[in-house]
Amino acid sequence: MVYKNLFNRIFFSIFLFAVYIIALNDKLLLFFFGTIIYLFVFYEILKFFKNYFKLILFYLFTSYISFVLYLYFSYDFFIFNIFVFTIIFFDSFSYFSGKLYGKNFILKFISPKKTLEGYLGGFFFTNISYIIFFYFIDIEINLNKIFILINIIILFSIFGDLIESFFKRKNDIKDSSKYIPGHGGYFDRFDSFIASIIMLSIFSLL
Repeated sequence: MVYKNLFNRIFFSIFLFAVYIIALNDKLLLFFFGTIIYLFVFYEILKFFKNYFKLILFYLFTSYISFVLYLYFSYDFFIFNIFVFTIIFFDSFSYFSGKLYGKNFILKFISPKKTLEGYLGGFFFTNISYIIFFYFIDIEINLNKIFILINIIILFSIFGDLIESFFKRKNDIKDSSKYIPGHGGYFDRFDSFIASIIMLSIFSLL
């Protein structure tokens, strides 16, 4: 089973990843890159989301402020990469696990394609990937704390996915837009980040 519009998805994913790598070592560039993404999401909300409009804007504004506060007060190169790659791994592993093994659909009234097997596969393979990574990479860190963080990110990634699906369902739309080839819209692509960055900002400040 493959992604629909696989070439477009891979091409744009590589493009986004390249921009991220360029911006990663400079907080100012990362700020501008993130701000542009939030502006695209904001535009999609203005154009396509009519119901729950104020609540969606409040949610997006809270996320953006959390992103800015994290960059200003708590940015850590290693932790932020863990954050980003956990979202990428979980999203990818969940998709393929759901496509290959998904049978038990959950929360169909919010997101009809999400399965228990998909989420469990995403959780399992994301953790396995990090176990392998830390086995071969010698880094002096508190692994217990890192794995707690990884799994909290996974939890909030699920929340972000379901929250965005709920808003789309209430506005009777399938994708937040068609602006990203093969992906849908910016809200679709960054739904997990939008929710999880709120948690990461609070987690880091504590």
